[in-house]
Amino acid sequence: MARRTHVVQTATAAALLLVFVQLLASSSAVVVAADPPFSCGAPSSAPFCDRKLPIEQRAGDLVSKLTLEEKISQLGDLSPAVARLGVPAYKWWSEALHGVAWSRGIHLNGSLRAATSFPQVILTAASFNPQLWYRIGQAIGAEARGIYNNGQAEGLTFWAPNINVFRDPRWGRGQETPGEDPTMSGKYAAVFVRGVQGYAIAGAINSSDLEASACCKHFTAYDLDNWKGVTRFAFDAKVTAQDLADTYNPPFKSCVEDGGASGIMCSYNRVNGVPTCADQNLLTKTARGDWGFNGYIASDCGAVAIIHDVQHYAKEPEDAVADVLKAGMDVECGGYVQTHGLSAIRKGKITERDIDRALHNLFTIRMRLGLFNGNPKNNRYGNIGADQVCKQEHQNLALQAAQDGIVLLKNDRGALPLSKTKVSSIAVIGPNANNAPLLLGNYHGPPCISVTPLQALKGYVKDARFVAGCNAAVCNVSNIGEALHVASSADYVVLFMGLDQDQEREEVDRLELGLPGMQEHLINSVADAAKKPVILVLLCGGPVDVTFAKNNPKIGAIVWAGYPGQAGGIAIAQVLFGEHNPGEISFTVSLIRLNIFRYNYAVLISGSSGGRLPVTWYPKEFTAVPITDMRMRADPATGYPGRTYRFYKGKTVYNFGYGLSYSMYSHSFVSKGTKPPSKTNIDGLKAIKSAAGTVSYDVEEIGAEACDKLKFPALVRVQNHGPMDGRHPVLLFLRWPNATDGRPASQLIGFQSVHLRAAQTAHLEFEVNPCKHFSRVAEDGRMVIDQGSHFVGVGEDEFEMSFMA
Repeated sequence: MARRTHVVQTATAAALLLVFVQLLASSSAVVVAADPPFSCGAPSSAPFCDRKLPIEQRAGDLVSKLTLEEKISQLGDLSPAVARLGVPAYKWWSEALHGVAWSRGIHLNGSLRAATSFPQVILTAASFNPQLWYRIGQAIGAEARGIYNNGQAEGLTFWAPNINVFRDPRWGRGQETPGEDPTMSGKYAAVFVRGVQGYAIAGAINSSDLEASACCKHFTAYDLDNWKGVTRFAFDAKVTAQDLADTYNPPFKSCVEDGGASGIMCSYNRVNGVPTCADQNLLTKTARGDWGFNGYIASDCGAVAIIHDVQHYAKEPEDAVADVLKAGMDVECGGYVQTHGLSAIRKGKITERDIDRALHNLFTIRMRLGLFNGNPKNNRYGNIGADQVCKQEHQNLALQAAQDGIVLLKNDRGALPLSKTKVSSIAVIGPNANNAPLLLGNYHGPPCISVTPLQALKGYVKDARFVAGCNAAVCNVSNIGEALHVASSADYVVLFMGLDQDQEREEVDRLELGLPGMQEHLINSVADAAKKPVILVLLCGGPVDVTFAKNNPKIGAIVWAGYPGQAGGIAIAQVLFGEHNPGEISFTVSLIRLNIFRYNYAVLISGSSGGRLPVTWYPKEFTAVPITDMRMRADPATGYPGRTYRFYKGKTVYNFGYGLSYSMYSHSFVSKGTKPPSKTNIDGLKAIKSAAGTVSYDVEEIGAEACDKLKFPALVRVQNHGPMDGRHPVLLFLRWPNATDGRPASQLIGFQSVHLRAAQTAHLEFEVNPCKHFSRVAEDGRMVIDQGSHFVGVGEDEFEMSFMA
């Protein structure tokens, strides 16, 4: 049976599970399709078809056989076939931000019509669980290859993840990112990329083969789309060397060095006057030279034309082509280079060698994907078939990701969890309660299933009464009267409010941080009319100022659920009713045994568990700060408050890392397992003294060998004091005695997620690397370690370590 997008409607929890099982069974049918496109299927003496030769040599041979016109034709994302050499057409542009999505290279309109849709990245990041992130990458890589092997893809290069730092809460694409912390974003990039590309989660990458190719974007300092007439196409980001090295570039460095990414996308914007796709220092010196990047560099779509047409950086179209090719870009998303490449040659702007360099990188990637090894079905990843797409295990994982990311922001007087035996009627109010596409965020494909919060709640409460209350998230048309009537007549009220893709998305930045339109009025009015304190569920990517709800005693609980993906409705309902670990339920459907989801989701009383906020939630007044101001650090002289938890000096609605739990947890360092080096001084180092009098040491001068000797383990004891089992993120921070010399107020240096039964204790080991974790970036961009005290903390416990030379 062909895969479809399903909508589930149920009356009871049992019915919900039964229908879900049936959907999984129906979406797992094995189908037969045509062979995927490939080269070197017939016997050939051409060296580029000889699998015994190094890929570098094979790629060079193929490039040498192309005519100039053929070479230029390959420099756009729609690369045509070269029939005389048996080279098929290739489409470089495919998307897989949180599941394989609609895009040029992917066609979910054949026997496969859906793919697993995981939560939007910002919610997945809230789990602080690298193992989960890696498994999602693995699932996406497998589904991507399965779709390709099924003949429904014309490329295996996926332009994800988006790892730009979520610097400003108004940015419409912040939902696509892992949040505001560069260390966390870098870790997400590394493990996600490794999962997609078929690598192990850690350790050396010992294979050049790619299951699928991941591309980290948008390099760099890109976090504005369209704000008050300032567009990403024309924006010139003024960034200091300190901020570039400290905030904007680290996620990309980790993506390359730790993740082994095979692709990078340069962004639309300029940085300090230079378009990123035309910046040789950025693409060639930094990415390829300093970080050892081995892959291809793509432009964002239309970025080369913009260099000439919008930014006026290039005088002629041929100058724009020359600028990007000489800088190190390899393929354009668009046809500008293909159109003007030949005239750029004729005008002497570029040489054929510039083109060959780019083509060598491009064909190397296609060969690493196995597309020049004959029929891919007969090669390393040939056994990945259609049955991997919408696979039960992947759908289980989508549900787990939604559960583990959802954050409880408020829970006064035990408003949650709800009791299935005590809730006889429930009012479900809000424009986001029954909107299936909303749950997916942006950059999504057709999901395997679709379950809205309203549909899931009907599985728990037979008498569930729904009123939208607003026409949409914009809420410029409301039906408050009907909402108040329903709210006053039901035992409990749950409001589903927040944002949608009309409020935040690519090309749409927000102007305000409050809830849109009449939402606040609707929420307060319903809270006044309800019999008991209401529950507010926020579906949104970017943060919103809900201070009014935080301070209103008639609003008992606030839950942030991001855009939770295809199973988001189920996850939300289970959180609200405290079903974190109902056990394993097994059914037999069509002779297939399906183990339905293991839940362990504590619903919250106090303490910290489940999801944690990956971004700071700012008050409405923050909108006085121009989104165009790229400075991270605060400037007290001008009243500039700084950005993110690392540098912001101002009031918050909720802090980075905040999240409540149904259970109480404690943390402490175990002295016997925490072993800082007995000698933390390095002889012969030259001290650097700042204008403020701070003495520091250049990390580069310390050297790799000495830095390795300084590494030490920190052992953390974590206990779940109950009353419920739960998954708990443990966050390790560094702080300095003060925030002078541009130091962050604090810095996340490590995190792990652990599942603990009630009353259970666990010991988690973190590796502390002083050269990496104790260092800061000086104004000139150098990494330095300050002389004196450094404090490593977890929860309320911390220890001090002094660095001297």
